[in-house]
Amino acid sequence: MPAGFLYDEALTRNILREDHILRPMRLRLVYELLQAYGVFQHPNALLIPPRIAMPEELQDFHTRDYVEAVQAFSRGERLEEQRRYNFSDTGDNTVNPGMYEAAALAAGASLRAAEAVWSGEAAIAFNAGGGFHHAMPGYASGFCIFNDPVLAIRWLVKQGARVVYVDIDAHHGDGVQSAFYDTDQVMTISLHESGRYLFPNTGGVEEMGKDAGYGYSVNVPLAPHTVDETYLWAFRQVVPPLVRSFKPDVLATQLGVDTHVSDPLTHLALTSYGHREAVRELSRLSPGKWVAFGGGGYDLSAVTRCWTLDFATMVGIDLPDIVPAAFQEKYGLERVHDPHTPRIDNIKREFARRMAEESVEAIRERIFPLHGMS
Repeated sequence: MPAGFLYDEALTRNILREDHILRPMRLRLVYELLQAYGVFQHPNALLIPPRIAMPEELQDFHTRDYVEAVQAFSRGERLEEQRRYNFSDTGDNTVNPGMYEAAALAAGASLRAAEAVWSGEAAIAFNAGGGFHHAMPGYASGFCIFNDPVLAIRWLVKQGARVVYVDIDAHHGDGVQSAFYDTDQVMTISLHESGRYLFPNTGGVEEMGKDAGYGYSVNVPLAPHTVDETYLWAFRQVVPPLVRSFKPDVLATQLGVDTHVSDPLTHLALTSYGHREAVRELSRLSPGKWVAFGGGGYDLSAVTRCWTLDFATMVGIDLPDIVPAAFQEKYGLERVHDPHTPRIDNIKREFARRMAEESVEAIRERIFPLHGMS
């Protein structure tokens, strides 16, 4: 079965604010670079058009009041109520014309991805235009209006699936963790820059779930300046053994690229090689059904290159490092990989390694035994 890429030009058009750091055009750049490489001509590649999520689908997680408020704001109505739902004119979550339609399309694309994978239309479906993992049932958060990973996973659970969700965004996947905090049907694993240093200031190892979900929320907080070697060591210590123990029917992943050393909002120090290697590890863990979402990433070059590499991994091909000439001429991007490794001094490297080791050890002590692991 092929790997599907969810795309429509409409996913790239919603401008949150002219100076907003989240730029939807990044998805168009990924699509064009994949086109330039000829990835969509590969027999294992499939383009899947998205669909808009219906209000009742959004209300599977979000409150009716909130969905109706976003619809009104999108039309320029009820603007005096925006702060009630964590919107503002100048903050992270801005009100703009068409915002409801854009957010509902991103959510619908993730639902479409879940449908494609569950039905057997595709083995993998990647909605790079999704991954809005901070949105809460009744308010926006962290650039996120509707929580498309939660909606897609809830749909899969209703089909009878056990789902493991692995989030490699630099920010803790708090909205997804919260949605499944009390269930053992979904395991959430988030590797992220520690909440001591970064929004949303959550995601400690002690956040382990509750009731039936105790031990099914897993967090790996990391220090600023964590490099590829340390990140991948922590990933391999935690993610593969837990995924194999959980035995999911579906793998769901959020593939944020704000872990990259060049990202302007975060402080980790991954390269394109580190990100690609984490995604390769995830591909090996897939049980044959894999739904992938985009996520954070605010350096356009890093996001374009990494998500292009991600989908190539899903298709099962390696891309030449030299970017095709037409794309080079249009955007000035010469190579798909980083030309050099980041220069991080030894003190910062050693601190990051110690923190990663502490996080892994805490998970091994607190969570592994709950799953019969030592």
